[in-house]
Amino acid sequence: MAIAKEFRDFIARGNVIDLAVGVIIGAAFGKIVTTLVEGVIMPPIGLALGRIDFSSLFYALDTSKGVPASLADAKAKGIPVIAYGQFINDIISFVIVALAVFLLVKQVNRLKREEPAAAAAPSTKECPYCATAIPLNAKRCPNCTSALSA
Repeated sequence: MAIAKEFRDFIARGNVIDLAVGVIIGAAFGKIVTTLVEGVIMPPIGLALGRIDFSSLFYALDTSKGVPASLADAKAKGIPVIAYGQFINDIISFVIVALAVFLLVKQVNRLKREEPAAAAAPSTKECPYCATAIPLNAKRCPNCTSALSA
C-alpha cells in the first residue's frame, strides 16, 4: 500500500505531468519534422543536385553477391551497406528540431525576463562641504550648517 501511495504522489506532481505532455508533443513534432525533411525539403535539394534521392544513398560493404541496384535490393539480398543518405536526412531533421527548440526557449526566456525597475529619481544630494547626504531642497546642510547654493 505504501508503494501505491508513493507512486500516486509521484504521478500527481506537476513536473511528471508536464514531462509526459512534453514527450508526447515532442514525438508528434519529431514526426512532423521527419515528414517535412523527407517530403518537402530534400526533394528540391535532390532535384537541384541532379535528381538525387538522399534517402536511398548507400555504400555497399560487400559486393561478392553483386553490386545492388538500390538500397532495397541490397537489403533483400542481405548485403551489408552504410546508408549514409538516411543519415543526411536525420542530420537535417535534427538541425530543424534544434532550431525550433532554440527559438522556443529564446521566446520563453524573453517572456520570463522581468523588466528592470525604473531607477527612482534621487531624493538626496551630497553636501559639497561635508559630503553627507542631504535632501534635494535643502538650503543649508543640517550636519555642517553650511549655506548651500541653489
